[in-house]
Amino acid sequence: MKLLCFSDLHRDQQAATSLVQAAADVDCVIGAGDFANRHEGLPDTLNILAAIEKPAILVPGNGESAAELTEAAQVWKSATVLHGSGCVIDGIQFWGVGGAIPVTPFGAWSYDFDEQQGADMLSGCPAGGVLIVHSPPLDTVDKDRSGRIRGSESIRQTILDRQPQLVVCGHIHDDWGKQAKLGKTRIFNAGPQGLVIDLNDQNNG
Repeated sequence: MKLLCFSDLHRDQQAATSLVQAAADVDCVIGAGDFANRHEGLPDTLNILAAIEKPAILVPGNGESAAELTEAAQVWKSATVLHGSGCVIDGIQFWGVGGAIPVTPFGAWSYDFDEQQGADMLSGCPAGGVLIVHSPPLDTVDKDRSGRIRGSESIRQTILDRQPQLVVCGHIHDDWGKQAKLGKTRIFNAGPQGLVIDLNDQNNG
């Protein structure tokens, strides 16, 4: 299965248009959160992405809530929003948890969860599946411009415990496009330009 993975569009319509074109060559599309800016502008990109007919799985970022994303994504008929929940596509198990984990310093507007809340929502993550999260796991693809690590301990522990074959995240802009491994799990900070990842290619990552 080939996946087109992206994150952090932040209302970027040009990036969304490019993703629509790129989706023609994949089997499934994954959006790892932050379609909006501070809860504004969800339709800016979702109305464009709605042209993608391939199955799509989305999680909210910290710039939109799960309820807001679910409502706005109704225009995208092939999209499923996950948040502490999962689905199966072509025999592959997917699990999604959105929002920022841990709590950010951004204030009340940010859709955030503490590590315990994150662990609770991650508890259903299947072994060997695909995990989609907005926040990266701690000390992987989560370094800001100062070099400080900003990721989540609960996401890291879930990966170590369940060993999903792939983790797709975003959130930390300075590590867009970067990848890491925890055990056998490949981890990608997707970014708005998108990455094509082949689940069958064990050398990818």
